[in-house]
Amino acid sequence: MRTVPVVSADGSKLHAEVYGPEGAPTVVLAHGWTCSTLFWAAQVRDLSADHRVVVYDQRGHGRSPAARPGGCTTDALADDLEAVLAATLAPGEKAVLAGHSMGGMALMAAAGRPGLHEHAAAVLLCSTGPSRLVAESLVLPLRAGRLRERLTGAVLGARAPLGPVTPVSRAILKYATMGPGSAAERVAECARIVHACPRGVRVAWSRVLATLDLAAGLAELTVPTAVLVGSADRLTPPVHARALAAALPDCAGLEELPGIGHMTPVEAPEAVTARIRALVATYVRTEQEEAV
Repeated sequence: MRTVPVVSADGSKLHAEVYGPEGAPTVVLAHGWTCSTLFWAAQVRDLSADHRVVVYDQRGHGRSPAARPGGCTTDALADDLEAVLAATLAPGEKAVLAGHSMGGMALMAAAGRPGLHEHAAAVLLCSTGPSRLVAESLVLPLRAGRLRERLTGAVLGARAPLGPVTPVSRAILKYATMGPGSAAERVAECARIVHACPRGVRVAWSRVLATLDLAAGLAELTVPTAVLVGSADRLTPPVHARALAAALPDCAGLEELPGIGHMTPVEAPEAVTARIRALVATYVRTEQEEAV
């Protein structure tokens, strides 16, 4: 592994890591809200044997410093992604770009950006949605409507500190973000990652997600794009994945994982990794062969 310093358009610094052999097909992984590069640990372990794997911490997460005032926006997500691609890929180099949750939203926000079109051979949108995140959330077991939306927004944007990881906090996190059959060690792994996110960062990005609307820009995501979701996802339920599959100009398939919740790369690492490998085999290696 080597670290790569990245500086975004507004001067924000980002922490990025590159794994795997030089010259191998490249995969770039963008994590979600309250997570970090550690969220992709299973994919890094598997893919780095025969791929270059790029992971980075979204601003304020992991080892990337907190954003400057006003720096938490969807445009900033797109700026950061472009900066990572420019710092870790050669000019014109193609890669598979995969984003989970807010990482997928970064890919959607960058849909019309030159950097994405230069470097994206294919995209995987994993457990994510383009808009109406609070309205469609199933975290609270209430009937859809204004009351559920208002209460959900209050819960997701709560300023209360998460505190240490305890049996109670693990149970709450499992209910809200993972499938009912999730193994205890995977729940614990997610809890450690989520609880490490600074409160201010969590709250600032929750406000961005509450008003997110990237649906209009999906027409510009013209590269082959696969969509993956867990059937038990309460945060970005399958209604979002189905809407994405219908709106994307070049949908490379919709896969719904039975019984899996929102944390798909941790809950179902084999399925997520297999989908990434399939996209690389279909879209990256083919292009390299044609270039020869």
